[in-house]
Amino acid sequence: MAGVTLAGRAKSSPPTRKKVLFLTKSAGYEHGVVRRVDGALAYAEHALIELGNKHGFDVEASKDASIFDGNLESYAAFAFFTTGDLTTTAGDGQPAMSPAGKQAFLNAIRAGKGFVGFHCASDTFHTPGKSSENQVRKDPYIAMLGGEFMNHGRQQKARMKVIDPAFPGIESLGGSFLLHEEWYSLKNFAQDMHVLLVLETEGMDGTGYQRPPFPATWARREGRGRVFYTSMGHREDVWTNPAFQSIAVGGIQWALGNIDADVSPNFNDVTPQASVLLSPKPAP
Repeated sequence: MAGVTLAGRAKSSPPTRKKVLFLTKSAGYEHGVVRRVDGALAYAEHALIELGNKHGFDVEASKDASIFDGNLESYAAFAFFTTGDLTTTAGDGQPAMSPAGKQAFLNAIRAGKGFVGFHCASDTFHTPGKSSENQVRKDPYIAMLGGEFMNHGRQQKARMKVIDPAFPGIESLGGSFLLHEEWYSLKNFAQDMHVLLVLETEGMDGTGYQRPPFPATWARREGRGRVFYTSMGHREDVWTNPAFQSIAVGGIQWALGNIDADVSPNFNDVTPQASVLLSPKPAP
């Protein structure tokens, strides 16, 4: 992805190479882009490693969540393409993190490490029971991430509206762009998030999208840590799409602390009705 320039305030000296741990354990549904065949790295793992090689950061891909029970000092940030309860070996059967490992992971972010969530990272560690919109007792992972997967309809083309063109990786996207993707309908948003991209729901097919526009990509601070999430990343052709690659690289560079950006909360200003979940009309 040569020629990509990132907005934001770069550090005064060239950043040293930092390492990102890319966890792709699937304790729930395993997406095709992270499915390994005969032990070979999955499509998304290859793609993120290549982006790191091009843009000055290292990526270590792993399905072993027990890493979080060990020393995390060598990682500057964590990237997740995960599903389900990662403290279990359900799903793909890969090693789980312990409850203590989950807490160590969350503590590391609050202490200053970065986090980047792709697509189904919001379908991970769900709030127990039937979670209501903006309920107080969210799973601590969901509270850190800033939003939670609710459902999705058929894959379709939809429009993403650019809210902050000054954020790294978003400056080249114009006012909006179209993308064919599996779009997540999300809930339980953090009120202190900085919305970057909004899913324009008007005209979309599926009951989960019969709602006002809502955040689909955002950034927020968790203690001293930097948290970035985008709901995109389901399809292989999305991982090779220049717009998505620019968004991903910008989010990672910001999460690593290589580039600064204003992430003041804007959720209530730009998506004031995002928490309105409309129910389909009953049949006559």
